[in-house]
Amino acid sequence: MKTFLLGALGYPAIELLWRGRTHPSMAMAGGLSLCILRRLNRQLEDAPLWLVALLGGASITGLEYLIGVTLNRRHRIWDYRKRWMNLQGQICPAFALAWCGLSGIVLGGMRMMNGRRG
Repeated sequence: MKTFLLGALGYPAIELLWRGRTHPSMAMAGGLSLCILRRLNRQLEDAPLWLVALLGGASITGLEYLIGVTLNRRHRIWDYRKRWMNLQGQICPAFALAWCGLSGIVLGGMRMMNGRRG
């Protein structure tokens, strides 16, 4: 529950810093995203950080797509239609890479808190 709440606060905070606005659905996305990262970190604790970060970024991108096609159909929450290689305006490679990078930072922090490096 703590993990979900931390993500539910963190994700909208990142959006507020990045875009200057957010949407309540981003709290749900953030909570779920951080729970996914925590599970990946536990299940793949011996895997290299870059690999777990890649899987985390892909998972968050998938979650973003699912939320997008259910809640963002009219592109009022976010709109990637002008981004290169977007999929229905919901996801794009640039933000998928950003999620991989942010996942690496978060996962690295998780590993440090658990007394492990990389």
